[in-house]
Amino acid sequence: MPTPQFVLDLRVKVGHDPLPLHGITAVVFDDLGRILLVRRADDRSWALVTGCLEPGEQPAAGAVREIAEETGVIAVAERIVSVSALPLMSCPNGDQVHWLDVAFRCRAQSGEARVNDDESIDVGWFAVDELPDIHARQATCIQNALGPDQGARFELT
Repeated sequence: MPTPQFVLDLRVKVGHDPLPLHGITAVVFDDLGRILLVRRADDRSWALVTGCLEPGEQPAAGAVREIAEETGVIAVAERIVSVSALPLMSCPNGDQVHWLDVAFRCRAQSGEARVNDDESIDVGWFAVDELPDIHARQATCIQNALGPDQGARFELT
């Protein structure tokens, strides 16, 4: 998916300076308890579905939208797993981003998992004990989503 127009418009004003953006991470389960992962086109790593929220978009709605856009799976957001300010990220073009990420536990409702946009090269369902290597933060999101609903996790420092 190309960079959202609102981000391009902001970049005209702020250049490559750090830009605060809101994003989501979706831990999507099917009825067998498997987790939906995408294989990213940019670095070929396996990852949870992630994405940028549009201005004014509700985070749960953004998670459901991103899941459908990236994988063709229709899902429902069940609960917030965590809210995290991520470390400053530098993009290949030099743009810097401070992401505020809201991670959700989601449940697949319908649709066949498939590559549905240009952000990924593969999509698949994985048993919890057969997950490929993924980023440590995303592994923590999965562990939090597997646990009982104890409210969203967050850091105080």
